[in-house]
Amino acid sequence: MIPATHGRYDYAPITARPKFDWPRGNGLAVYLGVNLEHFSFGEGLGAELAPGGPQPDVLNHAWRDYGNRVGAWRMLDLLDTLDLPATVLVNSTMYDYAPDLLAAHRSRGDEVAGHGRSNSERQSTMDEGDERALIAEATAAISSAEGAAPAGWLSPWIAESHTTPDLLVEAGYTYTLNWCMDDQPIWMHTRSGPLLSVPYPQEVNDIPAVIARKDNPAEFADLITYTFDEMLEQASAQPLVMGIALHPYIVGQPARLRHLRRALRHITDQREGIWLTKAGDIAARFAAQVPPPTTERQDQ
Repeated sequence: MIPATHGRYDYAPITARPKFDWPRGNGLAVYLGVNLEHFSFGEGLGAELAPGGPQPDVLNHAWRDYGNRVGAWRMLDLLDTLDLPATVLVNSTMYDYAPDLLAAHRSRGDEVAGHGRSNSERQSTMDEGDERALIAEATAAISSAEGAAPAGWLSPWIAESHTTPDLLVEAGYTYTLNWCMDDQPIWMHTRSGPLLSVPYPQEVNDIPAVIARKDNPAEFADLITYTFDEMLEQASAQPLVMGIALHPYIVGQPARLRHLRRALRHITDQREGIWLTKAGDIAARFAAQVPPPTTERQDQ
């Protein structure tokens, strides 16, 4: 039996790739993906600090909302102190719920990428028409507030239907953060043209680390620094991308924030030898040097 395939990208080992580079000849590009998420009260999905009971699940809803009310603001102070850019992954309902928070990131010049309407829903459960409407609604909200359409998209819960990449290209997106299969940008095939996959981590990501694996604050910070040190060595041979995925309701909690500060300072202390940047800049730099493949999807 031949296993089913998605046909979205071609296999190529990391040791045999087209040549490209990052600015100043640095081998490692590092970006922060800061998730600003809004959740429906009493229904839908949401990460859990403790096992949730019957709805309304006040404990977990309030814990998540701490991120928007407190944690995200503490993280903004940290970003400013360390002079760090960020790619902000925004649920579009945040523009109504916490407009001051989005304005603060806008004033910093942070990139805004699409992250659905709310993290209480998944794209993978929708038919094509409903998913297309979700993408359009989220894109319109960001475009109206920011004055430009977002270039990148991260699906809530990294949940895709079989047509999500196609719909993203058709909505004007040029890169996706959904696929964690590589340490370099990878061109993907869609029915409407190429879509670039920029590496977004599921290892250096506080939800799998803290919520699923139950890493303590020091362990998560060590995960960041160990990954950085190893990838910096590897990047002497070829350019790589290290993303750090953060959620203010998790790492914005005081004990985790203190250890996160340690890890990020370890990175910024070496800023001259790396490219500290945003996901959209990584996508643009790569796309300008490595053209997309011309082959069609293998499952079409």
